[in-house]
Amino acid sequence: MRKLLIVGLLACLPMLSWAQRPVSCGTLLHPGELLFHVTGRDNKITDVTTGAGGMKIDHVAICLNADSVVEATTRGGVVVTPIDSLLSQQGYYIRGVVSGIDVRQSLANARSYIGKPYDYLYLSGNDSIYCSELVQKAFVDSAGMRVFAPVPMSFHNAKGEILAYWKEFYRRYGMEVPEGAPGTNPGEMSRRKNVRLIH
Repeated sequence: MRKLLIVGLLACLPMLSWAQRPVSCGTLLHPGELLFHVTGRDNKITDVTTGAGGMKIDHVAICLNADSVVEATTRGGVVVTPIDSLLSQQGYYIRGVVSGIDVRQSLANARSYIGKPYDYLYLSGNDSIYCSELVQKAFVDSAGMRVFAPVPMSFHNAKGEILAYWKEFYRRYGMEVPEGAPGTNPGEMSRRKNVRLIH
């Protein structure tokens, strides 16, 4: 009996090590759920869009299974990432359950983008893709219709002023800031009516 108790406690250690995280264990995740990254400090993404409840959300990934996600990353484009690696980043993740989706087809769509480069310009219609754009393009309902419509892109602060950072960023590419162009943002996506957040 004592031996069984010790073995049982050892088996629980991986779960206990995750106990401080809002996403407590990979086995609690379900395919098709979203994982929103909440950062503890402002950055150029959170400066222009606020997440649900005022949270500073700057990334979103799609859960494939209990062990991995598919995400668009600056370091590797669209890739499959082990859940342990994802959750080791600073900040924390919250789960987002999206209603009305065809999970199987949505995940197949997301997988079809694996290998695509990251879209540093945050533009729709090109061959590269950024994190929330991956979700927006992949998630469909049972009729094959996308469940996330694009929204006007925001590069401005609360006063309506486009941030100097973004002006300089796009100037380097010989472009105007695409303020108001159709697109997505992980913070805005977390506020959608068809997304239920689980802390």
